[in-house]
Amino acid sequence: MPRAVYLLALGIFAMVTSEFAVAGLMPQMAAGLGATIPQIGYLITAFAVAMTVGGPFLTVAVARLRPKPALTALFVIFLVGNVLAAVSASYPVMMVARVITGVASQAFFGVAISLAVQLTDERVRGRAIAMVLNGLMVGTLLGLPLSTLIGEHLGWRAAFWAISALTVLTAVATLIGVPRLERAGADGPELREELKVFRNAKLWLVLTTSTLIIGATFSAFSYLSPILTQVTGVGQDTVPLLLIAYGAATVIGNTVVGRLADRHTISVQVWGLALNLLFLTGFALLAHLTLPAVAFMLGVGLVGVTMNPAMATRVQRTANARPLVNTVHSSFITLGVIIGSSVGGLAIDAFDLRAPLWLGAALAALGLLSLLPEALVCSGKPQPPAAPAVAPDDLPVNVCGFRRATPRR
Repeated sequence: MPRAVYLLALGIFAMVTSEFAVAGLMPQMAAGLGATIPQIGYLITAFAVAMTVGGPFLTVAVARLRPKPALTALFVIFLVGNVLAAVSASYPVMMVARVITGVASQAFFGVAISLAVQLTDERVRGRAIAMVLNGLMVGTLLGLPLSTLIGEHLGWRAAFWAISALTVLTAVATLIGVPRLERAGADGPELREELKVFRNAKLWLVLTTSTLIIGATFSAFSYLSPILTQVTGVGQDTVPLLLIAYGAATVIGNTVVGRLADRHTISVQVWGLALNLLFLTGFALLAHLTLPAVAFMLGVGLVGVTMNPAMATRVQRTANARPLVNTVHSSFITLGVIIGSSVGGLAIDAFDLRAPLWLGAALAALGLLSLLPEALVCSGKPQPPAAPAVAPDDLPVNVCGFRRATPRR
C-alpha cells in the first residue's frame, strides 16, 4: 500500500474529527450558544446538508487542478471553517462555520478516494478504499473522544482550535507525501460525458441503499451522548471512554469489511444491515440497562459506518471510480446523516430519547429491502474487482449488473 494512501486517511481523520466533534460536545455547546440539544443536533444536519449539496460543486471546481493543488485548496477552506467555529459567538455564526467545513470535507472525501484508486492496483482497491476510510473510523475512535475531553476540560472552543492545529499539520504531511500526479481523468471525457453515468437507473438504487445504511447508524450515533447520560444513566465522565470503545468497534469492522468488499460486496451489506437492525432494536428496548445498552451500542459501531468500503466498491462497479461519482456517492451517504440527525431530533421532540433508535431500526429494514433483488440474483457469487477509473461505456456488464475490471479490446 503506497504511503500516500495512509496520508489521505490522515486527512479524512482531521475532517471527521471536526464533523463528529459536535456529537460529543452537545451539552457544552448548547449552554455556550444558548441553544437546545435538538438545535445542536441540527448543526450535524447543516454539516451534512453542506456536504450533500455543496460537495459535488466544489469537486467540479477543483477537478481542473492536479491532486496536490486540489488538496491544498480543500485544506485551506476546511481550516477557515474550523477557525470560524472556534471564534463563533452565536448559533448562526456556528451554522455558517459548519456549512463551510462540510463543503470542503465532502470534496476531500471524493478526491481522496479517487486518488487512492489511482495509486493502487485494482486487485487491492477495496483494501485501499478501506484504508483511506480508516481515517473515518479512527476519527470516531480517537478524534471524537479527544475533542470531547478537550471540550470538557478547556471548553468547546478549545476543541475546534485543536482541530484547526491538526488540520495544518495534516495538510503539511499530506502535501509532502502525496506524489505529483496528473488530475484524475485528465485525458478522459469532459464533465458532460461524466454526467452521463447518472442516467443509469440502477446507480440511483445503489446510492439509495448507501443513504439508508448511514441513516440507520447516524440516527443513533448523533444522539449517543444524551441517550447514554439521560436514559442509560452513564456518568458524563464515562461517555468519552464509551465513545473510544465505539470507535474501536468501527476500526475493527472497517478492517474486516475492507478485506471482504472486493469478493462479497452484496452479502457483506446484507449481513451488516441485518445485524444493525438487531442491534438498534435491542438498544431501543434496553437503553435503560447499562450492560445491554453498551453492548448494543458497540454492535452498531461494528456494522454501521463500517459498510463504507463495500458501498464504495458497489458504486464504482455500477458506475466508475472518478472523483465526481465518489463525491456524489458521499453526498448520498451524508444524506443519510441528514435524515438520521434531523428526523432523529424531531423524533426526540415528539417522543423521547429512544425515538432515534427506533428510527434507525426502520431505516435498516428499508435498506435490507432495497438490497433484496440484487442479493437474490448474486447470492453466493463472488464479485470481480472494482472497475478502474475509465469510461463506463468501455466496460461490459456481468449478470449481477456490475462492470468488470477489464475493458473491451
